[in-house]
Order: sequence, then C-alpha cells, then structure tokens
Amino acid sequence: MSQELSLHQRRRAPRPEELEGIPWLAVLQPAERERAQKALVLGDAQPGDYVCRTGRAPTYWFGVVEGLLKMNTDGADGASMTLAGLPPGGWFGEGTAVKREPYRYNVQAIRRSVVGGLPIETFHWLLDHSIGFNRFVMSQLNERLGQFISAREIDRLTNPDLRVARSLAALFHPLLYPGVGEVLRITQQELAYLVGLSRQRVNEALSVLQRENAIVVEYGGLRVLDLEALRSGLFAAARRAA
Repeated sequence: MSQELSLHQRRRAPRPEELEGIPWLAVLQPAERERAQKALVLGDAQPGDYVCRTGRAPTYWFGVVEGLLKMNTDGADGASMTLAGLPPGGWFGEGTAVKREPYRYNVQAIRRSVVGGLPIETFHWLLDHSIGFNRFVMSQLNERLGQFISAREIDRLTNPDLRVARSLAALFHPLLYPGVGEVLRITQQELAYLVGLSRQRVNEALSVLQRENAIVVEYGGLRVLDLEALRSGLFAAARRAA
C-alpha cells in the first residue's frame, strides 16, 4: 500500500479535459465558475491510498474525476461495511463539508484514480452565493441518503447474486455518477472488493445476470441492459418461482 493520499502535498492544477468531467461546474454562473476553477486541485491516487479517514476534519469536498474509490465504515467489532463504490463523476462528503464535522467513514482508492478537491472555504462560498450550486448539493444529499439506505439493505442480503445485482445498480446512478455512461469500467476483482465476496463467486453471479439478460460482460467492464431488474431482483424471484 502506498502512502496516504494528501491533496495538499500532491496537488496539481486540473487540465481542461478534466474540468469537463466535473458535473457541478456546469450549474455555476461565469464568475462563480472562474472562482471555483482557480481553487480546484487534483491528486493522483494509487491503489490503497486513503482520500479521507474516520475522525479527520474535512479540508476539501472531494470527487472522482477518473478511477474508482470505495466508501466504508468500520464497526465496533472490526467488521467493515461498504457504503458505496464511487465511480467517475461522483462527488461525495457534502454533508460532512456542510457541517464541517469529522469524517464518519473512510474513502480509499481501489485502482489508480484522479481525485478532485474543492477547498472547504470555496465550497461554503459557493453555498452562500450560488443558487445552482445549492440545488446541486441538495440533490446530492437527497440521493446519497437513498443510496445509504440501499447499502444497509444490500449488506443484509444473503443471496450473492442479489448482492452483486444491487451493488451494480447502485453504481449506475446518473445523478450521483454522471461519468459512468453506458459501460461501467470495473474488473471482477474490484467488484468483489466492493461487494465483499470472492472473485469466483462474483464471476458466478455475473454469469447468472448475463443469462437473465440484465447485463453484458465486456472486456474491461459491464454494460447494463435491464437496470430495473438489477434494482428489484426480479430475476431471482422468477428463478425461485420456476
């Protein structure tokens, strides 16, 4: 594992093509956007790098420009529960940033990733001055709450196929993760890490989902054909009925 990621130590200016992948910049007025872009920094995270850790005070509002991160909590018994996988386009921690309270979760890079950071002071300046930014953050808070409730439900599922299906559905969220598109770039090992299953069991689940025409496994990723089936688990109910 490499050293802990510090945007302050590894920060760099974003490139124009990287700015295009930051969804909330589009809702800002020209003066607001100029201020935000001047403040934005990017950090190149290696697998295993922590972007934020439980108990640390927030200094940035973070987002995934490229790559894949994992958000999880550590229980009193030492067990870890995955709250969310964070693919490209996903910005997270707005609740923590709004309240300026210590993180209650960890966020870690699963693969080499590019992480964006907006300084907390600029984040609050935008909250005070930008209607568009306020609407974006409120939408994120609302969608994230639903996602966390779903994560708790997934954690209780005993059917591995359903666990994989629901976890995949959570990653295809156009409001939280607009950078994913039609194909999710993820390996079976990365998915196993997010779901908490072995790579072999994830492979078996993906085969089931593909036979049910819910997904297509492609080189280096997955294409979703029936998102509602993944969310609802109807394919599993149909198999039990048969």
